[in-house]
Amino acid sequence: MVFELDENIWFPHPEMPILDEPSGIVAIGGDLSVERLLLAYDHGFFPWYAFRYKDIQWYCPEQRFVIFPNEIHVSHSMRTLMNKHQYRVTFNTAFDQVIRGCSTVDNRIDHEGAWLGDEIIAAYTTLHELGRARSVEVWHGEELVGGLYGVTSGTGFVGESMFSREPNTSKLALIALARQMQEHGGSLIDCQIYTAHLESLGARFITYKDYITALKGEDAYHPWEEMPFLE
Repeated sequence: MVFELDENIWFPHPEMPILDEPSGIVAIGGDLSVERLLLAYDHGFFPWYAFRYKDIQWYCPEQRFVIFPNEIHVSHSMRTLMNKHQYRVTFNTAFDQVIRGCSTVDNRIDHEGAWLGDEIIAAYTTLHELGRARSVEVWHGEELVGGLYGVTSGTGFVGESMFSREPNTSKLALIALARQMQEHGGSLIDCQIYTAHLESLGARFITYKDYITALKGEDAYHPWEEMPFLE
């Protein structure tokens, strides 16, 4: 079942049979307001849609594709690259450059299914200004050559997009993020969509229930009592 959202801030209750939808899409419509986005991410929903052609689509898949920071796989070739100290990694210092790099690298913005348009950029820039959207940057000298951005929720990081202008620089950003999260008690990185590339880095599937528990703790699977969900 796919619900149609309106101007009110709500989502279908995650314990309804919405997770039976194979694609993970559970709702369409609504907007990208701060209130709606934070409600979404804090309960396992995220928007993903082709901005030129479709209403906003909201996903909440039952099987979540995640990387646990202590399970990140660093290949021999990546270790060799990192040991050369060719690149410098920073955190949350150039969010605007990163999100625009994700939007435009390899002419992504011109593709028919492009989703990272002006509305998304504006919404996530607002989340960044509030401290909830963050970036990882990879530099070659003074040039930004790769990175990623996403949204923090609980002790987790929901990855939204990454890009590379030089080989393996987005992978380098992800490894750096995982290592930082290991040091600071981060629970997981939500990869959202399965790819073989991310699987090679250690990503695996867990259930929605385990996902919410990892983000918010053992008592967090029923956080709905005070939230505006459709019953």
